[in-house]
Amino acid sequence: MTSAADDAPLKKPQKSYHTILEQHVRQAHEEIERPAIALLLSGLSAGLDLGFGPFLMAVMMTSTAKELPHSVVQIVVNLAYSVGFVFVVVGRSALFTEQTTSAVLPVLSRRATVRQLLRLWGLVLVSNVTGAAVIAAVTSQVAPRLGVVNVEAFNEIAARLLNHPWWVMLLGAIAAGWLMGLLAWLVMASRETISQILIVVLTTFVIGAGGFQHSIAGTIEVLNAVFSGAGPTLGDFGQFLLWSVLGNAIGAVTFVALLKFGHVRAS
Repeated sequence: MTSAADDAPLKKPQKSYHTILEQHVRQAHEEIERPAIALLLSGLSAGLDLGFGPFLMAVMMTSTAKELPHSVVQIVVNLAYSVGFVFVVVGRSALFTEQTTSAVLPVLSRRATVRQLLRLWGLVLVSNVTGAAVIAAVTSQVAPRLGVVNVEAFNEIAARLLNHPWWVMLLGAIAAGWLMGLLAWLVMASRETISQILIVVLTTFVIGAGGFQHSIAGTIEVLNAVFSGAGPTLGDFGQFLLWSVLGNAIGAVTFVALLKFGHVRAS
């Protein structure tokens, strides 16, 4: 005769930090060794897919701004921001702000070289920005003509990222890179897709709510405003891209890759 405890499903044990690190290093090493064309296509896909988040942000802002209190609108818009990241992270496309953490780990483990790391970063960043520019060019023209987005919404979204001194943008980008590195680590630690989705939503919600500068999502947000003629210029975008890429890399490498690798190897 079996008891209720015997019939209960066994819970999967939590992964140890050694297991998480080893899986992270192995997967990142596979990415580093992929052919250039594969990385470019994966990065292009990520840039394109990520565009649905800023698009939905503008739709939600347009449709709820006059119906709901400002604080509620902001919560809805920041949840919409997470949608593109769910598509990219769960779909396993190559995103620069994930790779800034992941690809460093094989180098620290001496399974890859700095040259290989820079190759991966360069290919993924260029293809991410290209995909982001393409989707922004499309949504900035199509969405207003469909009547689902007011051009002013594009401008308001972009202004949250641009209306700061350079050092504030850099610090915001460091925070975004830190959170994206943490996201990559937590996704690797999780076992089920539902858990991964919750992690992505919670982490990127913080980025959106904080107004932190994410280099790829922010590229789409800023270029939506540039291409729609809402106010910002290509010069504003160039300044944003510079500080956001630099800050994202600093945040992910310093606060996640080095610290996580260090505490696991020191154990």
